[in-house]
Amino acid sequence: MAQNKISHRPFYRSFTKNMVLLVTMLSLTPMLLVSGIILNQFHSSYHEKVYAHLNELVHKHTQNIDSFLNERLNNIQFLTETCGSEKLLNEAVLQERLFQLQQTYGGVFEDLGIINEAGVQIAYAGPFKLEKAQYSNAQWFNEALENPYYISDVFLGLRSSPHFIVSVKRLHQGRHLLIRATINFEAFNSLVENLRIGKTGFAFILNREGDFQTKPHYDMLPSQKSYMDFIKSGKKTRHGIFIGEHTDASEKKDIIYLAALLKNEDWILVYQQEKADAFSDLETIQGVAGLIVLGGALLIVMMNLILFTKAVIRIDEADREKEKMNRQKEMMNRQIIETGKLASVGRLAAGIAHEINNPVAIMVEEAGWIEDLLEEEGFKKGKNMDEFQRALKQINTQGKRCKDITHKLLSFARKSDSRIQSVQINEMIEEVVAISKKASYTRISINSHPDKEIPAIDGSPTEIQQVLLNLINNALYALEKDGGKIDITSRLEDSHVLLVVEDDGSGIPKANLDRIFDPFFTTKPVGKGNGLGLSICFGIIQKMGGEIEVHSAIDVGTRFEIRLPLKNPMSSKANDPSDATSTGTGE
Repeated sequence: MAQNKISHRPFYRSFTKNMVLLVTMLSLTPMLLVSGIILNQFHSSYHEKVYAHLNELVHKHTQNIDSFLNERLNNIQFLTETCGSEKLLNEAVLQERLFQLQQTYGGVFEDLGIINEAGVQIAYAGPFKLEKAQYSNAQWFNEALENPYYISDVFLGLRSSPHFIVSVKRLHQGRHLLIRATINFEAFNSLVENLRIGKTGFAFILNREGDFQTKPHYDMLPSQKSYMDFIKSGKKTRHGIFIGEHTDASEKKDIIYLAALLKNEDWILVYQQEKADAFSDLETIQGVAGLIVLGGALLIVMMNLILFTKAVIRIDEADREKEKMNRQKEMMNRQIIETGKLASVGRLAAGIAHEINNPVAIMVEEAGWIEDLLEEEGFKKGKNMDEFQRALKQINTQGKRCKDITHKLLSFARKSDSRIQSVQINEMIEEVVAISKKASYTRISINSHPDKEIPAIDGSPTEIQQVLLNLINNALYALEKDGGKIDITSRLEDSHVLLVVEDDGSGIPKANLDRIFDPFFTTKPVGKGNGLGLSICFGIIQKMGGEIEVHSAIDVGTRFEIRLPLKNPMSSKANDPSDATSTGTGE
């Protein structure tokens, strides 16, 4: 054997090396192929998802900003239509309307004013000293005179701070008047600044000349792209948003941007973000996936090496295993022969027990008859009366001894039932509960509810204990994961004793209820049960003349009801001497 191992060892090494390489390649190729396809699909899907998310955000912000501008214009239009130009020329009324607007919309409206065709502000309400202010040379004034409704660009104006106006043109006494309101720049700018994502994502607004309509950001696109540049270089989506990318050569970073038109295409909202920041989660996921693939490849190599090393060792030991198996077969054959012998001995013991039990029963019966005869007057005066009584007592004693011996032989041969005794069922429940509590989990509570009025019943303590233990063990298994409670109840019911074992576990599926008492039927995994427990319980209860029922519902629990007669029909047969005789002759 040793010689063969030494001569074959180089072959085993070569075999192991070749098989590990072959199986590793066969394992890694599909794994790498599938991983690459999945990562590529995920990469494309993630890009689409990010762009779709940004597109939706920019679209919603564009709608919000347009809504803000239109609502402010509608506020002034409504003010003009409800009050009329004549009333608004009264500065007290104008001041009151400004106060109402500020109360309703916060600090959005800074002031109100009415300007005539000559550009002179003839009525004013606000914190600045702009009464009689001259706007004839202002670009926004000339544009506003040409439109019934107007929203200006952001400018500094007379107050030297950024702001823009909304105005409505009305005809009063044959002349045009402009009713205008100044919109707070900070309130407007906050609408745009709210659009921030990640570390580098922000938004800004440009007009057609490329001037900022919001606060400029320090990290703007380096090339200072203009209004039209975003439109020309971007790809238009279904929401009318232009999406593009720009490479910053100086800082070596790629920037994505989305642009949307505002205010009847006079303004453009631009959102920009570094591409690495926008897709940082994707890079993290790809890195993790790479580590998983690498770990999987190493694991495959290690498992193949271990597997084939063990396989080679197994091949090397094959001959010795065969010899060992042959020896085991011989031993099993001997065990089968011995088992057959034991079975024969068991059958022989049963036969001998019955054959002995019959004459012994007759002997005991005849001894009793003799004892009755000795009670007559004629025998009482005999001088050997004491000796007769001693002999009869010895015959009874030895007869009982023979009966016990035959009972044990029958038990050995498994031909006799358990001994019927008077059983205090409540004491039996307390004993079983005490045993089960020691074996149960801390999350499972076992409670007994005995009826103290229950009398003793006839039955086998061992078999009743086995039934209770089987039912409690099944309940413990049902509550093993989530915990719960088990209740054991006893009470008197007509001519029966009712025993109830119930739990609040997962329950038994309805499809299994009709089969749970079948031998070898079990839903437990291999090693957890053999499917005989409930079948044995059913047989024991039926033999005692009782009934067992089960009620169960999923996620509610299971309830077993056992009804035992107060007088066991088996007890009369077990205590009747003629029964042993008939049994013996029958077999």
